[in-house]
Amino acid sequence: MSIGRRKQITLAELDRIRRRGTGLMRYFDLMRVSVHEVIRKRRRYLGVFGSIALGMAGFIVVITMGNDLKKNFNNDLDLLGGATIIKCMFEYSPTEPQEWFHEQTMTAMARLPGVQGVTRIANSSSIVSWHDRSFNCVLVATEPKYWTLLSFHPAYGRLYDDRDVTDRSRVCVLGRDLAREVFGSEQASLGKTLIISDNLYTVLGVLGGVRSADRSMTVYIPLPTAQARVEHLTPPDTAYVRCRTWDDVAPVAEALPGLVRANQTDRGLHVIVSWEPLAQVKRIYWWVEIFIYASVAATMLLGGFGIWNIMMSTVTSRTREIGLKKAMGALDTDILYQFLFEALCVTLSSSVVGVVIGRLGIEYLSHLLGSRPPEGLFVTCLLIGLAFAAFLGVTAGLYPSIRASRMQVVDAMRYE
Repeated sequence: MSIGRRKQITLAELDRIRRRGTGLMRYFDLMRVSVHEVIRKRRRYLGVFGSIALGMAGFIVVITMGNDLKKNFNNDLDLLGGATIIKCMFEYSPTEPQEWFHEQTMTAMARLPGVQGVTRIANSSSIVSWHDRSFNCVLVATEPKYWTLLSFHPAYGRLYDDRDVTDRSRVCVLGRDLAREVFGSEQASLGKTLIISDNLYTVLGVLGGVRSADRSMTVYIPLPTAQARVEHLTPPDTAYVRCRTWDDVAPVAEALPGLVRANQTDRGLHVIVSWEPLAQVKRIYWWVEIFIYASVAATMLLGGFGIWNIMMSTVTSRTREIGLKKAMGALDTDILYQFLFEALCVTLSSSVVGVVIGRLGIEYLSHLLGSRPPEGLFVTCLLIGLAFAAFLGVTAGLYPSIRASRMQVVDAMRYE
């Protein structure tokens, strides 16, 4: 009796072990079998693997580097009309003293939230003399930061810098058309000495990056030098304010009049914003952004559809195998989890490859742009991407897995 009972208990325990498995070991074995199946049929999954990996890499790069790319895009917006540059100027009145931007006003403007930099200029009509010839031109006295704020660069030679301003050097930079008119070619002007307002100035370079014709017929000299040597020079009544992004333009433009009023007289002040180019650029960037996100989403969704299609085909081709496993004692949940793990294996492994590609893309763009995004943002994108990949694997593989688990043993064994 005791022997029979002991045998009966042992059979019951074996049945429970067969039905419940061995906990984590059971799931580990199912995962191992699933990974083995994916590796064995890896060629079938290459297209899906590549789609999800590229989609994941694109998602990580776009989200992580989005702010830096937007900032870099804003730095070049003057090519589309100076959309992030605000021009402030005091209108000339013959009956009132000419107002100009004071140092404390410029300092306060530079401290405004959203402002990348400020600079001021003074204008005057002038005559440039070379040998026995004279040429009428516009003289603009600027600070060195004028070049960077308006994205100017030297076409030839160099532009004067802070050292030239500190030394009050008698140097100048010519517009391209003026250099050609005076010297016959732009390169021939370098190192030559011009007479400007009865003073000798050495030509350091020729200005590049100019998009308006009036600036091409201009001679530029350092502001302190001009204030000390040029007669009838108007005070610096024009200032340029460059915003960090186009989102900062409206609040900065709204705050400027009150800020000027708090530091000096604002009589005749005009704040000029390129609203139409700004709106045009924002529309362009919006469509580009929509296209990028739509491309990433489409790539991921196509990968998910590919997994669903391949899993359905896999279930059909492995019908007899499913029937054989069920005949040997496999539970419906075992079949369900095996196929579900296969789908997860494809999405998660391709996502890991996509994360690696995305990280390489971030490193390259960071080097290219000269800025580095917060590391926490990359980790956040990584977690979101892996969570979405898991969701995609479960969603795409759930129906084929359920279909496989509900097969009848007899019908599966008879399947040809």
